[in-house]
Amino acid sequence: MTSEKQRGSTLPRIAVTMGDPAGVGPELCLRLLADADIARECIPVVFGDAALLRRVAGKIGGQFAAPTIALHEWPAAARGVAVPSVLDFQNADAAGVQPGKVSAACGQAAFRYVVAAIDAGLRGEVDAVSTGPLNKEALHAAGHKYPGHTEIFAERMGVARSCMMQYSEEITCSFVTTHVGYAEVPALLTQERILEVIDLTAAALRRIRGREPRLLVCGLNPHAGEGGLFGGREEERIIAPAIEAARARGCEVTGPVPPDTAFTPARRREFDAVVCMYHDQGHIPVKMIAFDSAVNTTLGLPVTRTSVDHGTAFDIAWRGIASPGSLFSAVRLAARLCRTDPRAAR
Repeated sequence: MTSEKQRGSTLPRIAVTMGDPAGVGPELCLRLLADADIARECIPVVFGDAALLRRVAGKIGGQFAAPTIALHEWPAAARGVAVPSVLDFQNADAAGVQPGKVSAACGQAAFRYVVAAIDAGLRGEVDAVSTGPLNKEALHAAGHKYPGHTEIFAERMGVARSCMMQYSEEITCSFVTTHVGYAEVPALLTQERILEVIDLTAAALRRIRGREPRLLVCGLNPHAGEGGLFGGREEERIIAPAIEAARARGCEVTGPVPPDTAFTPARRREFDAVVCMYHDQGHIPVKMIAFDSAVNTTLGLPVTRTSVDHGTAFDIAWRGIASPGSLFSAVRLAARLCRTDPRAAR
């Protein structure tokens, strides 16, 4: 009979960062560690604090029974992990953390989990990384002035090109710009950047779908500029030429289309993903349609990275009512991508 350890050794190991200790990340990780279906698909290793997980488990009436690995034991133990486990950083003051409160200490702890998971991925100690939610105010209070996970990963992994993609079976969007103000967006749009996002999106969806994807590209302005009536003719000058260049490379891509009609049910049945020019152009429909199942993934990295598509939810932290759906979807997508050739999306 095949042992659990033997079966587990063939599964991808996914580093799952606990996120901000004061948010919903710890309780979501507890649910993940206890889920038998997840354990049949991959081996999640939560990069977090065991004492804090025990405290949260006590608060929500749950259990914490996962094996723990001391931080100094990790490099040697990494490839032998065969069941859902916790890499214990002993990083946060478990007794002092206040749920739902912004704290520089929690921001520092969350940042440390992320950096360690990135480095573990680069060293081949894990096969992919799935991240729990950060609180940007806490992150900045700790002195780490990043807009979010995407920028941390891109900088630490030293990639020349990357982009954010929000993925679900119902709706998928990728983004030319993300965490910048609206006034900054037009100056950041270039033919090269739009083509880069189209290429990265198409490559990722080939891995996920197993076929050539069909992409839809939004315009920037209302009604996609209405022939130059609105905006600075970004559609004609920048977006359309990028689309033509992508077609010349063999991509199945349509646009630029008016953003207000890009997400109708008919469009979503016709296309595999929508390339969006700015953050809220795609995040609003994704959260309306697939809040509990959408996965944030960073394309263009040497290690697969997925993430929950929600924040720390301080208002409901440590109450045991947060839905684990997005984290489960993120881990499952990471495991799925580990089973395909990662070179296809670089």
